[in-house]
Amino acid sequence: MSRTEPGAAGPVTAPPRPHPRPVAASEAVSEAEARRTRRAQNRIVVCAGGGEVCDGWVLGVVGAAMPLARTDLSLGTLSAGLIGAASLIGIFLGGLCFGPLADRIGRRRMYLVDLGIFLVGSLLQLVVDSGAELFAVRLLMGIAVGADYAIAGALVAEFAPTHRRGRLLASLIAYWYAGYVLATVLGAALTAWSDDPGLWRWILASSALPSLAVLIARTGTPESPRWLAGRGRRAEADAVCRRWLGTRLDDLDETMGAPAGGARTGFATLFSPAYRRRTLFTSVFWLCQVTPFFAISTFAPQVFASLGAADDGVGETALNCFLLVGCLCGTYLMDRTGRRPLLIVPFLVTALALLVLGLWPHGPQWMVVGCFALFGLFHAGSSTLQAVYPSEVFPTAVRATGIGLAAATSRIGAAAGTFLVPMGLQAWGAGAVMLCGAALSLAGAAVSAAWAPETSGLELAAASTPDEGRAHAAM
Repeated sequence: MSRTEPGAAGPVTAPPRPHPRPVAASEAVSEAEARRTRRAQNRIVVCAGGGEVCDGWVLGVVGAAMPLARTDLSLGTLSAGLIGAASLIGIFLGGLCFGPLADRIGRRRMYLVDLGIFLVGSLLQLVVDSGAELFAVRLLMGIAVGADYAIAGALVAEFAPTHRRGRLLASLIAYWYAGYVLATVLGAALTAWSDDPGLWRWILASSALPSLAVLIARTGTPESPRWLAGRGRRAEADAVCRRWLGTRLDDLDETMGAPAGGARTGFATLFSPAYRRRTLFTSVFWLCQVTPFFAISTFAPQVFASLGAADDGVGETALNCFLLVGCLCGTYLMDRTGRRPLLIVPFLVTALALLVLGLWPHGPQWMVVGCFALFGLFHAGSSTLQAVYPSEVFPTAVRATGIGLAAATSRIGAAAGTFLVPMGLQAWGAGAVMLCGAALSLAGAAVSAAWAPETSGLELAAASTPDEGRAHAAM
């Protein structure tokens, strides 16, 4: 077979060149592009997870700082309970206000503002002089935490590929537990190292360190291409897709129109017939998970002492370690077991553990430790779904609003539990408190069995399509 070589005088005969070389080169380019895209997605997740570290930190330091602050500021039981619940109340307000705002003005801008608020609030704790001032600052920080819950989950979901979305979203909760455990360990170490009455200020203000690092790291984070396209800014969205996702906007799996159910954004859409059940499900299951957790963990020394366990910090540290291990297990199992089993089964196991503690509150120490270990492992494993389900089941136009509402609703129970536990332990004892936690876990299992959709393996557009829409499309 003859052909003309470039620059040759006439036809020459040459053997056909083997095809593998250009294929290998093409594959090398493709693999390099895939690695670049993966690194970009990982950066989005790490920056979002850094905010979760800060969120866990601000809640984790309370247990060590509050006994010292209570003495230094002469706080009563009511004041201590309010300050302990202040961040949770703030999360309620932040989720309700900043979730809709992130859907209106974008993820990126609010993504930086909330960390700035968090940093300022952390430093203000060094100069407060009264319980009222401390409550106000902790409330402000909680508002920033609530905003970050809504924004971070939405941003990760909108950048993550289908096959990694579950694990990447679940890892946000792992980051949260890492921050929570680091804060509790740091607080315990500082209180053991010094008896300075003002040490609680530095324990609380320590959250300024991770918040500053994360604020710097988040600089340069792009806007969500799905949000941009939904706002008609398709050229910008396409540029973000090409740079950060290695694809074109037209290749995304989601149609950027208004969601089913009416309004383009807002709470009216969440409570429309198309999304009402999903709104109730995400709010209720999250509430049933966090209420017993915060009630127990915030006042862990008192709870362990009431149950007859040694009050030397070992039990609390062990519980936190089980929580972190359980969260890592939940992240690993996320795309292997499916969402529904990972939610329903742990609810039943945690209900059993709390039921045993409630019926036998002064049992042997091995039983108390064993039940808390079981509670910690299974609670943390299923809590990874707090970042997954709300981020998956709502469309782009109301995703941050839906996440914010679910986070806000969950904190009603968490704040109430945190506020009531000291009084409940004093009035009724640990057994009654554990039984209340068991009842909430059973309620969560029932709601999840009835309403939890299975979104594993679905494209984000399909996962956020309401059940009525799926049935109609199938016909």
